[in-house]
Amino acid sequence: MPSRPLFFPDFTVHRIPTDDDVQIHALSGGEGPPLLVLHGHPQTHVIWHRVAARLAERFSVVLADLRGYGDSSKPAGTPDHATYSKRTMARDMLRVMQSLGHERFAVLAHDRGARVSHRLAADHPQAVSRLTLLDIAPTLAMYEQTTEGFARAYWHWFFLIQRAPLPERLLEADPGAYVRELMGARDAGLAPFDERALAEYTRCLSQPGAAHALCEDYRAAATIDLEHDRADRAAGRHLSMPLQVLWGVRGIVQRCFDPLAEWRRVADDVRGQALSCGHYIPEEAPEALLDACLPFLTEAGQ
Repeated sequence: MPSRPLFFPDFTVHRIPTDDDVQIHALSGGEGPPLLVLHGHPQTHVIWHRVAARLAERFSVVLADLRGYGDSSKPAGTPDHATYSKRTMARDMLRVMQSLGHERFAVLAHDRGARVSHRLAADHPQAVSRLTLLDIAPTLAMYEQTTEGFARAYWHWFFLIQRAPLPERLLEADPGAYVRELMGARDAGLAPFDERALAEYTRCLSQPGAAHALCEDYRAAATIDLEHDRADRAAGRHLSMPLQVLWGVRGIVQRCFDPLAEWRRVADDVRGQALSCGHYIPEEAPEALLDACLPFLTEAGQ
């Protein structure tokens, strides 16, 4: 698995089984309080290659590939899409951290990983001390407030949820084109990305079952995940731990939503700001990300 020697030479590789025998690929490194770090779509833990070393100076960092992504297992989906619900994916990450000896930890997460982290904090508040979420509004808010502009920009949300196997077949026809065209369509194009990272994302999406897993992740987000989010809202459940939200000033979340307002509907202690970049914050603006998140993640009492 080339990502470790290429990007993370000082990290240790783990293969961690979950309760349903899915194997999660994770790397660990550094010293200090534990920090779980999660990636988005269509990427892997490699998105953190420009910030991981700095994080490891302050934290015991765990970089994990979500189930269905990277070099983690890619189980077949089920009719209710529960195999890829954010509740199930959150349990994976809880198991990863517990297996590495971390019962309570902070979280830094982007995109799909941030959605998993929202559910992790909601379902297991005793485990999450604080979290920084990058360039998302809550899933329920984004679906309920979908506009033409959002649908055109986030077309993949609505493509990937179509009935199998149509989107899977189209992804499998040219995974590299999907990675480059999706990521390159944002305001900065492909310029921010290391070619070796793009090759790694393509390698992982080319694996058997990867296209199906990505589709199931999004199908779950449009079905069972919304049920879980609505149940939280009906019960009046809010996140109680400190939450920082950061987003790109040139991104679609900035254009279509009010991130702070939306997160304050589901969490009690919210702060955050826009950064001068687009969606892919860890690769587009690594220094700005570190400047913003390190003071928050290292606050006394975390």
